[in-house]
Amino acid sequence: MISRVDLHLHSTASDGEFSPSELVAMALERNLLAIAITDHDTTEGIDEALDAARGTELEVIPGVEISSDVPHEEVHLLGYYIDHHDPTLEKKLCAFRQTRLHRAREMLAKLAALGFPLQWEMVAELAGGGSVGRPHIAQAMVKMGYVASTDEAFSLYLGRNGPAYVERYKLSPLEAVSLIREARGLAVLAHPLKVTHFLPSLIEQGLVGLEVYYNGYSAEDIRQLARLARKFDLIPTGGSDFHGPGVLDTVEMGGIWVPVELVERLRVLAKIRA
Repeated sequence: MISRVDLHLHSTASDGEFSPSELVAMALERNLLAIAITDHDTTEGIDEALDAARGTELEVIPGVEISSDVPHEEVHLLGYYIDHHDPTLEKKLCAFRQTRLHRAREMLAKLAALGFPLQWEMVAELAGGGSVGRPHIAQAMVKMGYVASTDEAFSLYLGRNGPAYVERYKLSPLEAVSLIREARGLAVLAHPLKVTHFLPSLIEQGLVGLEVYYNGYSAEDIRQLARLARKFDLIPTGGSDFHGPGVLDTVEMGGIWVPVELVERLRVLAKIRA
């Protein structure tokens, strides 16, 4: 069953396979009512998506996905209905993207030492002018025949405990929530199954939502997260985390069922907070 809503999409502005306007065209083909462009640490694809959807019935929600860090794990925060031209937000996201470039070059150096040399030009070309990330390095490894799939690249080399992994500067989860709030956005904890213990402190900081419906979550996982959302009075959200089949082996856009009425709850709260 195709959902009418997908609140977790990545474009070529970060590490997705399709441009923002292509994502809009795909959403229209699938008769979706609302999508959120939530690129990693960038809002550069939002205006293109808004322009592409203008005059249609598709709502494009300006969003972002911010990576934050705690010892031994990452915590990702989604921001919805953000002011994507907010200067403070843009300055911080620009700094994040610069650290991504330095990190990618260091990871290439590690891969070369492991016997898997990659040309920077190939990785940059795969990024298509967007923010360079680990998925682009994984794609390059597949292209060179070093691994059979991007999943294998992550599991063997690029994952957090992999031999080519490199840390980069990140905010704390509390700082990420604050950054989203300062940009007049709604902060939602992304793919939260293993990090729900952070909820009380994040809620105190201003978290308003929990990504309940997500790729790979079982029916019991969803029930568990839905109970947490009710317990803490959080808006349940969801999406496919779609990057494109050539980047990450994920479900199709709209492949994760998300109740349509949740968008209205987000929209109403965004208007109240504006």
